[in-house]
Amino acid sequence: MASNVNPTVRRRRLGQELRRLRELKGMTAEEVAERLLVSQSKISRLENGRRSISQRDVRDLCGVYEVEDVRIVDSLMQMAKDSRQQGWWHSFGDIPYSVYIGLETDAASLRVYDPLVVPGLLQTRPYAEALIQGALPEAAAGDIDKRVQVRLRRQERISDLENPLRLWAVLDEAALRRTVGNKQVMIEQLEHLVEMSHVPHVTLQVIPFTMGAHPGVSGQYAILEFPDAADSSVVYIEGVTSDLYLEKANDVQKYSVMYEHLRAQALNADQSREFIADVAKDYAR
Repeated sequence: MASNVNPTVRRRRLGQELRRLRELKGMTAEEVAERLLVSQSKISRLENGRRSISQRDVRDLCGVYEVEDVRIVDSLMQMAKDSRQQGWWHSFGDIPYSVYIGLETDAASLRVYDPLVVPGLLQTRPYAEALIQGALPEAAAGDIDKRVQVRLRRQERISDLENPLRLWAVLDEAALRRTVGNKQVMIEQLEHLVEMSHVPHVTLQVIPFTMGAHPGVSGQYAILEFPDAADSSVVYIEGVTSDLYLEKANDVQKYSVMYEHLRAQALNADQSREFIADVAKDYAR
């Protein structure tokens, strides 16, 4: 696969274009489903980019929408072909959050809040191994190793010299105090956070326990933004059996405002760096 083709992003862009064509035609997803003798849920999955789109699907939908411009049809057909290619993460087999990885791989910036653990992009290998083992007690050793490898591969976006991911992470103090692995693992992890906090395109902030209740008590989430204006921002909320992706402008706006409140209530970058270093010293005692 060409390095500049991200199948997840291709599916999203294609889905957005198909939705636009449907709305221009004044049709509902239910009406389209009835015309094509398929389920309404299939049309919805095609439009939100959660399902691979075949060239036949595109041809049939363009027929329903009466798209007469051959260039538009050919362009959509090519996008469908690209969307069925595989990203780097597919070489690791079945990854539950592969849709998210595809989005993260193409994102220009990521804002993440985590109340319980260090975000995956900032984890050391020992921390990641201990965390995944604890979270998935029945997982086989090979599956745990695969997940760790994927997590470390994702971190290459941070060190990419040509196209680094702009990362802003707000952590609750609980994520620093929770002993994952053992004290030595935590010392190395916290020292790594301090080191990463000096990276120009990485910003870390901590919300201490003394802050009390704050807008992030409802749980972890991430906001992804993309370099292409045609790609809408996405709010990602991780679940146990399924994940939630919010793309409606109103939903993204609400989470963005909540994130701004988190930033405002957290310690600033310098204070957070000192706070993390102090917690590391506590582990060393």
